[in-house]
Amino acid sequence: MVNLDYKFSGIIDILNRLKPFNPDIAIILGSGLGSFAKSVKIVKSIPCGSIESYPLSSVEGHSGFIHFAEIGNKKLLLFEGRIHFYEGFRLSDCLLQTHITHKLGCKYLIITNAAGGINNELHPGSLMLNTSFNSMNIKNELTEVTGLADNYKKDNLLNCPSADLNNIIRTSASSENIDLKEGVYWFNKGPAYETPAEVKMAKIFGGDAVGMSSAHEAVYAGSLGIETASISLITNYAAGISESKLSHTEVIDTSEKAKYIFEKLIKRIILNL
Repeated sequence: MVNLDYKFSGIIDILNRLKPFNPDIAIILGSGLGSFAKSVKIVKSIPCGSIESYPLSSVEGHSGFIHFAEIGNKKLLLFEGRIHFYEGFRLSDCLLQTHITHKLGCKYLIITNAAGGINNELHPGSLMLNTSFNSMNIKNELTEVTGLADNYKKDNLLNCPSADLNNIIRTSASSENIDLKEGVYWFNKGPAYETPAEVKMAKIFGGDAVGMSSAHEAVYAGSLGIETASISLITNYAAGISESKLSHTEVIDTSEKAKYIFEKLIKRIILNL
């Protein structure tokens, strides 16, 4: 079993020394969504590269900053960019931001991601509230971190994603007249995009959108008792849904076009917490 307290103790010590306040809400900003940080009051920014032993992403759209920020009286912890399993990191490395969220005492974690649409109701630019996750292909890696589930972890995971937080997100979307879809997020290890056959399988087994992050972050956060929710920005159709060739450029371009509505929703959620 991987002991994350030991593995990341140096990083946590540094952040505890540098933090300007104790944050209430943490947000992981997915591919191309990092510009949200520019729309809020930043109190302090810490480049991840300045923190000894902090793993850095090599993917475009994941610049690598930790921001302490404010909206109204809400104290925020923003992660601009994340690392991914497909970059060659261990899954335990990919849980660092969730671990920081826990260790700095955040009550809420909002996870965002860019995903490919499987469900025919999802189109590039759609926002989807993740009502559940399919993470079957990383059960072994997750167990290395969480250990065998005890009653505490089992009870916590029954509320992952958080029913209360998801209801707040639904209310926030409604008040801003945002069409928020709902569905199951299907995790793919990568590094390649899914084949049309794999997308067809995911659809048969209930997947509505597919991506390469978030599921493990949500499961780990849920096991710790953090109120957790996840929102996908559908940046492209999954393989085989359209004739277009998949590319990361499309992901970034769609994120840029949809950033206004995304920022509007996230701000309203924060103010409603």
